[in-house]
Amino acid sequence: MIAACDLKFSYSGTTSLEFPDFKCQSGNKLLLIGNSGTGKTTLLHLLCGLLRPDSGSMQVAGLDINTLSDRELDKFRGRELGIVFQQSHFVQSLTVAENLALPTMLTGSNITAEELKVRTHELLDSLGVEHKFDSYPKDLSVGEQQRASIARALVHKPSVVFADEPTSALDDKSTESVIRLLEEETEKVGASLIIVTHDSRLKNRYKDRVELQPIQPLMNA
Repeated sequence: MIAACDLKFSYSGTTSLEFPDFKCQSGNKLLLIGNSGTGKTTLLHLLCGLLRPDSGSMQVAGLDINTLSDRELDKFRGRELGIVFQQSHFVQSLTVAENLALPTMLTGSNITAEELKVRTHELLDSLGVEHKFDSYPKDLSVGEQQRASIARALVHKPSVVFADEPTSALDDKSTESVIRLLEEETEKVGASLIIVTHDSRLKNRYKDRVELQPIQPLMNA
């Protein structure tokens, strides 16, 4: 389950964000939607444990992540979370397969090298880019990099997948294709899917959604 209650965060005393309470049951889908300047990325970073809230509580994968140390958070992210970033952030000197294996290796997963190889082939094949297994990121088109990013987020079978603006600058046909891929692949591993976006085309796609409001400047004392 993913839930937030009385969540607040501020940047250097200049802006204050108060997020609405929300809840998403395990295996469900949640849309976090809002225009630029509504704190979408901040909320994503809070839910991933990359930022600490000023106050309030969060449960991610059923765990109160506020109680975890930085080291415990690193392990938690590596084990339970998958993140599809706006940019692929691949290591250019590594192949696609090596990029997919890197997070799992760094977090000390129990999956064997052979199991990881098989799973990587399966995921890339299901996403239509298995032929890029041994290719380098520079040899992939933007669309292929996006699909490989989805595979990287799912390779360790996470409990929660976060997708940050996955349909940004895509036409309607490509948007539908990417969202369906995310839905199908997260359903296969039983993961919750959290989409962070400003794309109004997705507004009514999911019954669970949170609409964020513009950030309010702090008043002078």
